[in-house]
Amino acid sequence: MARDGRLGVGIIGAGRVGPVVGAALGGAGHAVIGITSGSDDERASAVLPDVPVLDALEVVRRAELVIIAVPSEQLPSLVAGIAEVGGWQIGQLVLHTDPGYGIDVLRPAAERGAIPLAVHPAITFTGTSIDLRQLHAGFAAVTAPVAVLPIAQALAVEMGCEPIVIAEADRAAYADAIATATEFSRSIIGQSTARLREIGVENPGGYLSALVQSTVERALREASDAPPLI
Repeated sequence: MARDGRLGVGIIGAGRVGPVVGAALGGAGHAVIGITSGSDDERASAVLPDVPVLDALEVVRRAELVIIAVPSEQLPSLVAGIAEVGGWQIGQLVLHTDPGYGIDVLRPAAERGAIPLAVHPAITFTGTSIDLRQLHAGFAAVTAPVAVLPIAQALAVEMGCEPIVIAEADRAAYADAIATATEFSRSIIGQSTARLREIGVENPGGYLSALVQSTVERALREASDAPPLI
């Protein structure tokens, strides 16, 4: 880690998550030194202008902090593959953003001296600068070895999130809760807008906007409030 606490950050994954996380950390004073090519390079370059596009091994070679933001099914093989070619460095911070994994998936990197961190910002990413505002209203699930947990928490804060520690054994349950909230919400809204469209309501999404937002906000308040005393 740099003496002043500023890090050279490399991003593996140029989808919706990686560039935004990189931009958030860049806004906190870190230097984004490179990003891999991904599903939408044009969108990524809009969020991280002038950041060089590098291959994954070069990102790992140059970075003090590697952010891995790839689809869940690619994460284990990516980490293991970089380990097999000797990419990970002693003392390097390696952070993934997947909700379903803790730090065990980073074991191949940790066995070569890297420091494993799992930080999942709990927002739905669009891959645009709009997400930076959402991060500042959100939380992040943090899993890390006890000795370096403060580093993971600090990075979550620098992304703009309030860190919440999730135990390694609880990551699967955490991922299930996140998937239920996001997928169920999309499904119900899709069904409702389809019904309204069938009966001739124009712009059904706009029609339901205030209703859905107020209903969700009320449900969240009720879930957050302490139960009444009996």
